[in-house]
Amino acid sequence: MLITILIASLISSINAAAIVSSSQSYPLSHPAVLGPKTRLTIGNKTIAPDGFERVATLVNGIFPGPLIAAQKGDDFVIEVVNELQDQSMFMSTSVHWHGLHQNRTNNADGASFVTQCPIAQNHSFLYSFSVPDQAGTYWYHSHYSVQYCDGMKGPLVIYDPHDPLAHMYDVDDASTVITLSDWYHNTATVLRYVIGNNSTTSLINGLGRYAGGPISDLAVITVEQGKRYRMRLVSMACDPNFRFSIDGHNLTIIEADGELTEPLVVDQLQIFVAQRYSVVLVADKPVDNYWIRNLPNTANASYEGGRNSAILRYKGARKAEPTTVNIAPKSPLAETDLHALINPGAPGIPEYGKADINLNLEVTNINGTFYVNNVSFKPPTIPVLLQILSGAQEPSQLLPNGSVIVLEANKVVELTLSTTGAGGPHPIHLHGHTFDVVQSAGNSSLNYVNPVRRDVVSAGSPGQQMVIRWVTDNSGPWLLHCHIDWHLEAGLAVVMAESPSDTGAHVNHVPHAWDQLCPTFDSLTSSQLGGVGLQFYEEAANIATSLYPPPPLPSTK
Repeated sequence: MLITILIASLISSINAAAIVSSSQSYPLSHPAVLGPKTRLTIGNKTIAPDGFERVATLVNGIFPGPLIAAQKGDDFVIEVVNELQDQSMFMSTSVHWHGLHQNRTNNADGASFVTQCPIAQNHSFLYSFSVPDQAGTYWYHSHYSVQYCDGMKGPLVIYDPHDPLAHMYDVDDASTVITLSDWYHNTATVLRYVIGNNSTTSLINGLGRYAGGPISDLAVITVEQGKRYRMRLVSMACDPNFRFSIDGHNLTIIEADGELTEPLVVDQLQIFVAQRYSVVLVADKPVDNYWIRNLPNTANASYEGGRNSAILRYKGARKAEPTTVNIAPKSPLAETDLHALINPGAPGIPEYGKADINLNLEVTNINGTFYVNNVSFKPPTIPVLLQILSGAQEPSQLLPNGSVIVLEANKVVELTLSTTGAGGPHPIHLHGHTFDVVQSAGNSSLNYVNPVRRDVVSAGSPGQQMVIRWVTDNSGPWLLHCHIDWHLEAGLAVVMAESPSDTGAHVNHVPHAWDQLCPTFDSLTSSQLGGVGLQFYEEAANIATSLYPPPPLPSTK
């Protein structure tokens, strides 16, 4: 306990950017770069990333949140301080470190009501975890209801000083991290009642334009002719997938979701919610301005007036918007063309249905509510991890009933997931693991030899299926869910509880502060929770006709 207090005191008194050692490859001068031992303050602030002012939920007062940059093997000690005050939005929070396996630290995974209770307003929580064997492009975001749609998200990069593909690029720093996001002019506390949300704007590095809006600033990414850049693309969207390209330039993919791939040259790539790609861009074109394009799969999306766009500017080019022309792609990304670079091959017997555990999940949609094998996920009031640590181990004992799948330890799991009904394609994310994509949606072939390895995969369109494999070597409850946040809120999730009987021994010492999260959260009144009440439903009814049922009357506690 004393050690925890000392650590918390230490990090609160240190400028986090100064923690980064001088040997690291990212610039210390970048104002929004934090190290792995830092503090994130969650608060409300009015911003206008597309020229329209609205109150948002932000990390350290900026959008996107600051880049957290570390070196492979670093330990993370991150204090999250909840200073949320705006009752029109959620005032509790949690942070998920997307893509990090949290082996032995399931309690730091940040998934509300699965691995922790949310952090209450005016409270803080110290996330402490190690990342001994991962490097690549990740991100962090709220994992409390649909809160991250209001802006609480940012990139996280773990640099590998011995990257086997380092010879392919010259520049890889904060300036080459490119965040892609959707943006809404209504708060998520209103939009969560709308069936079939459409975002207002697409943002690149936190800037964009919307139809009928002002000619607001666009993001500018500067390159020097003759240099090679590792661009780290991070989709931090809540809903749409994007088709990303840069006029006149090919992109060589070398990483998907923190896993190196065999280099693959494309001229356009589709990136789903929560996916990441590292692409090498060679700045070998004439000095000029070039459009960066990021088209969402929303109705009537276009590049008119600089929408869904940013600017690639060569040093020496005049400060002007590009005049380059959009050309149909000749070599767009097909996921089946991606292959893991390191130790390729799916685990287990290379034949369909011959894993140790073979699961089939069918996603259905009834009036906007999603069901996985006929059960819609409703977050339990007691986090699944707390249930397990309190002695629950069998599926019949674990809540939510019908949404927890218990898996034996050290087994190869093969999951086949298919969808029917509206809402797809669903980007499916598994916490605690990367997996091998044996079958990509829309493709009939199965690849056990060298499939891509990642942590978010598209489930495709109705009638299609995807097949993934992983090994249950990380005891604890791990959420498997659609990363379209509106769909997670509407029930598209299950919990994979790996070897519950081993979890108590596998998870490192759970801090006392974690034990206190639930009693504190459970004592909150409706006004302290924020975003609660019939007025949010009524506001949703003013902007849409297809709605989920109204909320229950708030309790009187």
